[in-house]
Amino acid sequence: MTPADHLQEDIRYLGRVLGRVIAEQEGEEVFDLVEHARQLAFGIAKGDTGLEALVELFRNIEPARATPVIRAFSHFALMANLAEDLHDDFTRERLLDAGGPAPDSTLETTWAKLAGAGVDAATVAEALDGALVAPVLTAHPTETRRRTVFDAQRHITEQMTVRHRLLEAPHTARTDSQLEEVDRQIRRRLTILWQTALIRMARPRIEDEIEVGLRYYKLSLLEEIPALNRAVDDRLRADFGQGVPTRALVRPGSWIGGDHDGNPFVTAATLDYATRRAAQTVLKHYETQLLALEHELSLSDRMTSVTVDLVALAKRGLNDVPSRVDEPYRRAIRGIRGRLLATTATLIGEDAVEGSWHRVHEPYSGPGEFDADLAVIDESLRRSHDEIIADDRLATIRAAVAGFGFHLYSLDLRQNSESFEAILAEVFAAAGVHDDYASLGEEERIDLLTRELRTPRPLVPRGRRGFSEPTQRELDLFEQAATSVERFGMEMIPHLIISMATSVSDILEPMVLLKEVGLLHADGERPTGSVDVIPLFETIDDLAAGAGILRELWALPLYRAYLAQRGDVQEVMLGYSDSNKDGGYLAANWALYDAETQIVAAGRDHGVRLRLFHGRGGTVGRGGGPSYEAILAQPKGAVDGSVRITEQGEIISAKYGSGHTARRNLEALVSATLEASLLDVDELVDRERATGIMTEIARLSRARYSRLVHEDPGFIPYFTQSTPLDEIGALNIGSRPTSRKQTNSVADLRAIPWVLAWSQSRVMLPGWFGVGTALAEWIGEGDDAEDRCAELRHLYETWPFFTSVMSNMAQVMSKAGMELAGLYAGLVDDREVAGRIRGIISEEFRLTREMFTKVTGSEDLLADNPMLARSVRRRFPYLLPLNIIQVELLRRHRAGDERDAVSRGIRLTMNGLATALRNSG
Repeated sequence: MTPADHLQEDIRYLGRVLGRVIAEQEGEEVFDLVEHARQLAFGIAKGDTGLEALVELFRNIEPARATPVIRAFSHFALMANLAEDLHDDFTRERLLDAGGPAPDSTLETTWAKLAGAGVDAATVAEALDGALVAPVLTAHPTETRRRTVFDAQRHITEQMTVRHRLLEAPHTARTDSQLEEVDRQIRRRLTILWQTALIRMARPRIEDEIEVGLRYYKLSLLEEIPALNRAVDDRLRADFGQGVPTRALVRPGSWIGGDHDGNPFVTAATLDYATRRAAQTVLKHYETQLLALEHELSLSDRMTSVTVDLVALAKRGLNDVPSRVDEPYRRAIRGIRGRLLATTATLIGEDAVEGSWHRVHEPYSGPGEFDADLAVIDESLRRSHDEIIADDRLATIRAAVAGFGFHLYSLDLRQNSESFEAILAEVFAAAGVHDDYASLGEEERIDLLTRELRTPRPLVPRGRRGFSEPTQRELDLFEQAATSVERFGMEMIPHLIISMATSVSDILEPMVLLKEVGLLHADGERPTGSVDVIPLFETIDDLAAGAGILRELWALPLYRAYLAQRGDVQEVMLGYSDSNKDGGYLAANWALYDAETQIVAAGRDHGVRLRLFHGRGGTVGRGGGPSYEAILAQPKGAVDGSVRITEQGEIISAKYGSGHTARRNLEALVSATLEASLLDVDELVDRERATGIMTEIARLSRARYSRLVHEDPGFIPYFTQSTPLDEIGALNIGSRPTSRKQTNSVADLRAIPWVLAWSQSRVMLPGWFGVGTALAEWIGEGDDAEDRCAELRHLYETWPFFTSVMSNMAQVMSKAGMELAGLYAGLVDDREVAGRIRGIISEEFRLTREMFTKVTGSEDLLADNPMLARSVRRRFPYLLPLNIIQVELLRRHRAGDERDAVSRGIRLTMNGLATALRNSG
């Protein structure tokens, strides 16, 4: 049986079991309706049946009757996802078992590339000095699956793995009964799943989101990050000697509980909760690992020699177990465990520790002191030639301490520049510094801010209250940040991000607030502090201005001195979502690339090393796409040993929901960072020509996008009425409000609902609109049209940036359905607007697909992505009934049908579509 046959059989098998559950739970009539709809959907996908047949099937369907159909197709899609993931893992393992080459994005291939390029030790040492690869988990709400659903999916995957093993092994007397038990377990799980609500009844709290984020550490990251860091460190030392950097390369981050930009529910209390729970999670992990190590290291000093330091360490442990009198390692680890528990009690609270024996131990002052004790054990083992013991669990614990410390992750604070300005205006007025800060010009603001940053004098007397609610909330949050840093160390909160940064004063303003709480210390022209201040450039215009803002900032002696004591490293965050919403797909991607190029040049001129933080969402419209290719597509010098990158929504569960997927995706980040830093992956023969071409195409694309999105008066009514935008807020998928204010323009809307709404209607507009017109106009129709087309094709074949842009666009377009989009257009009140805007979108889609073929030479959108091509064939037909029922229920809801079954049905279809599309927002 071929791998494709295996996949088809798995999908059919799971479909049969699910169908049986539906018949048992809902009756044969519902099952027959679902089966009829399934056959029609696949007939439409094959071109044997028209879409109208499925529309007619669900026209005027009673909402209560539609509900089990919606749930059925949501579960069908979920099972198809599961089967595909299982198949991909199976195929990958089979290839490696057969001795096939490791694919790109794996460390094995990266080491081979470095060896082939002859990279020397000095180059590695320089490039990786201060290196950092940081996946940063955020709570941006695009994951629609509840944890219960995710758990059921995991259990079914485990049973399917067992089923595969049984089917492939020789048949024995027990095989049939074992297969029957697997069938029973899968059927049991699907029965539970069928009777479990797919959508949340209430919006999650910040605390819920924090717990969800921490869950992925327990599922995979606590194990996989230290293991990967060890593997990288060992290989770098083996290949390039002892001079390479030794700090843990992968050190994770989080926004959950610290990102208060537009989220009033993030407070000092939630920040305290986020930091405490993170520390408690990693300390508990260390305790568990130490207990296991204590059981393992039964070495007797009658059988092996130990160092003097180990003997001293063992004496610190309680000698209350006579049978261990000759087991110094166990006694030493017991003492370490006691100190660690004492540390937990001190940092988190006595209720976080069971028992009381830890009270006779001194808590550790920090992770360095903890690791120093572990190093004593390590040294003693190695002196006795027990490297094989030292290099196992003990080395993994030490790698975990190097990467996680006592903080687990670095929590970012984020707020927008307008809020910082308003807060400081109120504080300055109350302190008598200036009664109308907002009225000052930029130079006056810089002068006032630098003056305040030179003096240690506080502006707000400690304990003072009475400010407005937003200002008091911000001041309390900064106070808590200082408390958390004092408790858990500087790595707990080392970053502060300013959204919508458009000026030097925007960057200096939060530094004054850091000074107020002691996270920045004023000392004339040489302030010191432990927090990186990070501008976030988001819109296309802000990206274009970014390098100039940084040059002006770095020209300030006071800021330059602050940067020097932070290692002369400036982190800059780049926003993918708002730039796309602002100027469209191609213009945004080029604006980001060009901004990086200019920022790299500015850093080089000023002697500043850059660390770029990529604010990428799950979808291509928000910067999504394969991380490995995305990092390699950065301009030369933009990676430089370090990259931070956001992981959001359903992407988190897809990447980090299990150990093997976590390892694969973390390896991809590390491999790409190493290759982009140490190899020349962005070679262009004529960079000036390529830049000129892309600048012009981006301009044409933005112009086409703007004519529709920003200038056409019919666009906002069309968008809001032809998509389930208003219904997204009822999905309860995140704590953050879905919009900043009522939607009168695209600028008012958050990027996530902007993308999610278009994906629900299957238009996928943020991932392609404007590209077709831009390419067609640049190629033109004159005598040189063929030469210009050939020039673009050459860039596509040789330039990672352009290759990535076109490939990601093709992925989005393959998920679009223009015929379905026509059904959604029927929801628009103004028929003229509906027909006109729909026509514009459909024509641009046709033209973009035509231009894709011209530039790439392929008529197949997914020629370079066989996995997604397979999904479009096998999984996407399950989406058709969900879309058609959604349109039917939206029509009724907007006509005034306020029955709960209607609104709940809409939310269920949205959940099902988001699950099936996999990267919906």
